[in-house]
Amino acid sequence: MKENTKGSVFFTNPIVLTAIALLCCALWGSATPFIKIGYGLLLPEKDVPSTILFAGIRFFFAGLLTIIIFSIARKKLLVPKKENLGRVGIVCIFQTVLQYIFFYVGLANTSGVKGTILTGSSTFFAIIISSLIFRQEKLTAKKIVACVLGLGGIVAINLNGLNLSMNFLGDGFAIFSAISLAISSVLIKKFSAHEDPVTISGYQFVAGGAFMVALGLILGGKIKLGSFGGIMVLVYLSFLSAIAYSLWGILLKYNPVSKVTVFSFTTPVFGVLLTLLLLNEDSKVSIVNIIIALLLVSLGIFILNYSKAKRSDAATETVKE
Repeated sequence: MKENTKGSVFFTNPIVLTAIALLCCALWGSATPFIKIGYGLLLPEKDVPSTILFAGIRFFFAGLLTIIIFSIARKKLLVPKKENLGRVGIVCIFQTVLQYIFFYVGLANTSGVKGTILTGSSTFFAIIISSLIFRQEKLTAKKIVACVLGLGGIVAINLNGLNLSMNFLGDGFAIFSAISLAISSVLIKKFSAHEDPVTISGYQFVAGGAFMVALGLILGGKIKLGSFGGIMVLVYLSFLSAIAYSLWGILLKYNPVSKVTVFSFTTPVFGVLLTLLLLNEDSKVSIVNIIIALLLVSLGIFILNYSKAKRSDAATETVKE
């Protein structure tokens, strides 16, 4: 009980919430260019089975890293309770298997910039699913405004170079990935009442990664691990997943889904900036577009979090009275 109280006070602190959420989003934003780099270093052919194999190896080791790092930090081995194995499996299906099969295949068939724009819509889906399907919170006008501003920022980040035509394997799969991520965020919030979110994250990665490795190999996927640079890319991608998803799960445990996932609108901003820095792609984003995107996304985050903080303060004053 004391641990939960301390965690609630610490992880609901606006400064802590903002810092950790932005760190997670920066790490996820860096995944897009590094995945594209990994395609060139690790895949003999950029086919669907090989991309699934690539993703599977990444997440299998991400799960092991999560379990090892947090077991050492907490001085005890992280093991899910037997009654929660089904919950771990359900999260595994949406957060790792479906999300990343769609994401890796989609990213292999669209540009890095466009991929970040489409997957950035996961925040909108998460708030809708949390409010209308799982009834974890109310869908308010301010949440809708925050979503509109965030989506506006995602579009603004590359309005000049965005190709509005869509292809199913590329753009369609990127959208399906966003929906899967949204569902997994809501499920983690729900299941964290029964199991430690870090434990859920670690074991669902191991299970999902193993499944994707097996699927990729059965379908004839190939990967070349002779390159030191390629191995370093895999290590980095595994590390960022282990850290970002574990911290994100902890934030979801102690905060409303909307208050956490609204920060996901910054992921495409980080992703586009890092893509432009690290990849030689034709997409052009002007500094004006980046500033507009940052302003819109920041305003959306402020509106949602300020309204929540205001209500919390009012509630505190009522209790004091």
